[in-house]
Amino acid sequence: MSRELELVDAFVGLADTLVAGFDVADFLHDLLERSVELVDADAGGLMLNNAADGRLHFVAASSEQARLLELLQLQDEEGPALEAYRTGAQVSVPDVDGESSPWPTFLEAARAAGFASVCALPLRLRERTLGAMNLFRTSPGSLSAADASVAQGLADIATIGILNSRALEEQERLAEQLQSALNSRIAIEQAKGVLAEYHHVDVGRAFEMLRGFSRSNNLRLSKTAEAVVRREPAVEGLIPPRRRTAR
Repeated sequence: MSRELELVDAFVGLADTLVAGFDVADFLHDLLERSVELVDADAGGLMLNNAADGRLHFVAASSEQARLLELLQLQDEEGPALEAYRTGAQVSVPDVDGESSPWPTFLEAARAAGFASVCALPLRLRERTLGAMNLFRTSPGSLSAADASVAQGLADIATIGILNSRALEEQERLAEQLQSALNSRIAIEQAKGVLAEYHHVDVGRAFEMLRGFSRSNNLRLSKTAEAVVRREPAVEGLIPPRRRTAR
């Protein structure tokens, strides 16, 4: 397969992953494998920002040596991938032997792992950066402009996929919250009717009774309402429980 067809196949493959059954871990491993295959690289590692805690975490590597180098960067909080993440720009280390950099521990570890150069690319979309990908080479030298462009393009597609996934999860979470709120409102309206009828009061007074009982007993209003509708023993201070039918 020619390089052009390989590139088309890679971009289509990554885009297809966004359709259904999106698995972020599998998606990122696929990104890493395709990046190593398509450019002049021998191994790669990838770290991603966790939306929950705002910190970078290791997510994928093409070899054990690359995995250890990714973990080392996270442990020491320094290295080309972290620099690419912080700045949103590519970071190139053409020669780990001849490079004077602020990451001597990382360079020594990379050298010991058999790598001679590394290029870190941000996973970014406009001003938002979600993580970074390291591409390691066993020979010194920078990635060619074409290879760097291809790798960055793949990383950018991954960023779009992750953002789409997070947006979908947020929409689903909001939909669940809305449905829960609607269900709670139905239970509350039913409970107001039950209390109004039993105590011969208007629905406004019935709601005050319902809310007052919830607060004084440290209960959620919706749970109290559901218990009133079912006339459970837990709310017998508001309404007597249903009598059990004698057998």
